[in-house]
Amino acid sequence: MHEEHHHYDVVIVGGGNAGLCAAQAALDLGVSVAVLEKAPREERGGNSALTGHMRFTYDSVDDLAPLIDDPDPAQLAAIHDKLPSRTKDVLWDEVMRTTAGLADPDLLKVHVERAYPTILWLRGKGHSWTPNLAPTAGNTMQMDGRGYRLQERHFTSVEKSGGQVFYDTAMSELLQGRDGEVVGVRALTPEGGVTFHAKAVVLACGGFESNPEMRAKYLGPGWDTVKMRGVPYNTGDGLNAALAIGALPHGSWSSCHASPQDIARPAFTLPSSVPKGGLRTSRYAYPYSIMVNTDGYRFVDEASDVRGRTYAKMGRAVLAQPGGVAYQIFGANARRQGLLEDYDRNNATGVTGDTLDDIAAQLGINAENLRETVAAYNQAIQPGPANPNPFTLDGKRTRGLTPDKSNYSIDIVEGPFEAYGVCCGITFTFGGLKVNPETARVQHTSGREISGLYTAGEMLGGLWHWNYPSGSGMMAGAIFGRIAGTSAARAALAN
Repeated sequence: MHEEHHHYDVVIVGGGNAGLCAAQAALDLGVSVAVLEKAPREERGGNSALTGHMRFTYDSVDDLAPLIDDPDPAQLAAIHDKLPSRTKDVLWDEVMRTTAGLADPDLLKVHVERAYPTILWLRGKGHSWTPNLAPTAGNTMQMDGRGYRLQERHFTSVEKSGGQVFYDTAMSELLQGRDGEVVGVRALTPEGGVTFHAKAVVLACGGFESNPEMRAKYLGPGWDTVKMRGVPYNTGDGLNAALAIGALPHGSWSSCHASPQDIARPAFTLPSSVPKGGLRTSRYAYPYSIMVNTDGYRFVDEASDVRGRTYAKMGRAVLAQPGGVAYQIFGANARRQGLLEDYDRNNATGVTGDTLDDIAAQLGINAENLRETVAAYNQAIQPGPANPNPFTLDGKRTRGLTPDKSNYSIDIVEGPFEAYGVCCGITFTFGGLKVNPETARVQHTSGREISGLYTAGEMLGGLWHWNYPSGSGMMAGAIFGRIAGTSAARAALAN
């Protein structure tokens, strides 16, 4: 069969937020652009279509008002009360805090400096934001229509600007010229092989979270069995193709974004589920609970920090328990404070009982151990008010437990009691490729840059290590996607 050939200035591999930001930035400079999307059209958008927000800097709520179509002064006042600002210094410290100081400082500098300007650039492309004042939210703002609508707007904008999107098109290898420069991509479609010739290529096709073999290889035993919080298409194709031509690995290949998910969630989530009502399986009220394993024992500090700075490491703690499951235990006090409203809206898998023995019987866990665990927890709670603010630590801790709970220690004394089962759900992997932070051009193991090759999104390594602040991946995808697309277009124009 005759192989099909296409010629473009810039080829973008991957139709997530990072890839489409790269495509739009390249199109802004007047070059021809093709976007290769592995998924069929009805499942386009990647993990980006399943997200909610971007974590960006703002000096005051005055910076937020221009992002909202019809800003409500009352909502802006409420945001001011919750989180009046997130300065560049604060964002820097958040990332360094959550990654134990391991984030690549050169990448992080670009990330912090360009976060808000990139948000304004997106606003100029027709995107908007809405306030998020939910009691357990991890941020004050979310994308209008969340990630799904963001992605739909992205695709519309790219296509109106002249970009061409090829669906059901899976990259198989990178093509190189005589001097090692990247000159295109070979891909596989349902009709056969296709070659895309290009002056520059941007890889933005995700990590290896959907590949059980790679998960076991890099993340360790047990990770091949975990459920995916995202799409099933991110199988490491771009990473493997880049490594095959000498791209330099960077960042934490043995860690990932993994959070507590409903114990009954499916193996993965598809973007097509969103218009039908969606599938919201994240169970993020855990800082206000105690989490116990099937033996009835606590195993982690549920509130070492605010939820937005702990959730991406909490899945790993759950996976390490017997059977890879845990249960979030709440008393009536948490219910009265409105902390379980999200669970009600999204049909969380759980049980309710008048006594802890009722709970234990329904869950099939050791009742005596659960009673002792809860009693010890209640007794260890220190005096002072609890304030379950999702942005401010309240210092309401326990003393004398192993491990102690550092914040949000709400008593579990009065019934009815509630318990919600959770498992580990992987969102994306942290290991990726080393790039020049100013251009997003991929580095070679020899110490030079690979001409014609750029990367962004989950494929960019070095920012995240073992943990991650909520919404930062989408922000980094937009920032470095824009940089990669601009750099690729400039290289194509100069070629």
